[in-house]
Amino acid sequence: MTTDHEERVRERPRHRWHLPAGSAAEGPYALDIDPKRAVWDRSSLRVVELRPGGVHPLVTGESEWLVLPLTGGCTVHTSGEIFELLGRESVFSGVSDFAYVPRDAHAQIASGAGGRFALAGAKCERRLPARYGPAPEVPVELRGSGTCSRQVHNFAAADTFECDRLIAVEVLTPGGNWSSYPPHKHDEHRPGAESVLEEIYYFEIEERGGTAGFGYHRVSPSRPGGTDVLAEVRSGDAVLIPDGWHGPSIAAPGHTMYYLNVMAGPGEQREWLISDHPDHGWIRDTWPAQPVDPRLPLHGISGLSGLSGQEASR
Repeated sequence: MTTDHEERVRERPRHRWHLPAGSAAEGPYALDIDPKRAVWDRSSLRVVELRPGGVHPLVTGESEWLVLPLTGGCTVHTSGEIFELLGRESVFSGVSDFAYVPRDAHAQIASGAGGRFALAGAKCERRLPARYGPAPEVPVELRGSGTCSRQVHNFAAADTFECDRLIAVEVLTPGGNWSSYPPHKHDEHRPGAESVLEEIYYFEIEERGGTAGFGYHRVSPSRPGGTDVLAEVRSGDAVLIPDGWHGPSIAAPGHTMYYLNVMAGPGEQREWLISDHPDHGWIRDTWPAQPVDPRLPLHGISGLSGLSGQEASR
């Protein structure tokens, strides 16, 4: 017997799992992924580009949202609050501050100098207060070692910033390295071991010498008829992951890879619990004997920690 979720996965055309830059643009958004487009229940991601002096209204509806500067800064007006987001030059230049906007609210995003802003959302039940997330308080981790080294910005991880359903993190992978490895999944409810989460990967690849970079992303089926993707990804691309083993994400030599992960699920607890692919989980045992890639961290940050062994695959 198949579940409703499995039936929706089988009905989804394969080309919809990888969304090349521009293919999911709509209205004011360079990228607009909502539950209807993704054929799932909760997770959303929009990217809005504002010209200098630009203003964008946001009606949150049944979803909670995080406003995260990708380039530039902005002001977020919502629920009687005003949050000044300093932002950043680019996703490769540092950690950004951000704002949380609750469900059933109206917000206005304004940018004097212009910029690009990610709106990460999830359908939720509780209406939490609007809040500001300072950049210096974002936990930054170095994960893996050797060619599996990567840098993770846990700005809205399950245990770092309160949301009702939404989980969001950023990952920077130096050129030539693998991240989201070993392949892992979160598509079954197994209390204390694995949680069900819909996930969006949004990619940007660092340009070098005027040359656009690229990378590769793999999703392999964890069940018959499940998600199966091998995509060459470039800046502005997104990959939808309703289920399946996801990873690796591979950065081409010479070009740092960035991705934003947006997740939400139906579980009573907001938690990120994963299962490693049984053929590849052994790679964790090799990490303690190797140094972290000396190129990390990629920028000056405080509160840095290092992880290895049984820590996350992200």
